[in-house]
Amino acid sequence: MSVQAVKEFFEMKHQNVSIKTFDDTSTVAKAAEALGVTPGEIAKSLLLQVKDDFIMVLMAGDKRLDNRKFKDMFKAKPKMPEVDQVLKITGHPVGGVCPFGLKEEIPVYLDESLRAYPTVYPAAGAPNAAVGLKVDDLKTLVAADWVDVAQ
Repeated sequence: MSVQAVKEFFEMKHQNVSIKTFDDTSTVAKAAEALGVTPGEIAKSLLLQVKDDFIMVLMAGDKRLDNRKFKDMFKAKPKMPEVDQVLKITGHPVGGVCPFGLKEEIPVYLDESLRAYPTVYPAAGAPNAAVGLKVDDLKTLVAADWVDVAQ
């Protein structure tokens, strides 16, 4: 059902985007290997709780969240939600979390680390699904703002 929500999102945006499916792309390493790209080209999606709200940050797959930068940017410590909260907020299971077809509307941010790549590969609603998008197209599709919160 989650991949279907992603398909519907792209249809609603009038985008002809091919969702690629594999045996398992639930980790950055597995996704990079399956797609034949570097880990940095995988756009990992992090659902984070900031005080009483949730946000999503996409960053290069070979980067980690810098808690200090995050706290300076959002004026709060990031908190990782529980697995059941991830599914409830996004409609996507862990490993398939992406900014497309979200169950609840939440702010989406793109980390500066993604600018190093012309094309990135976020998940597409399931641990074995991904899409390839130009970084500028990703920004436009999810109406994201740029942030610098990666180490």
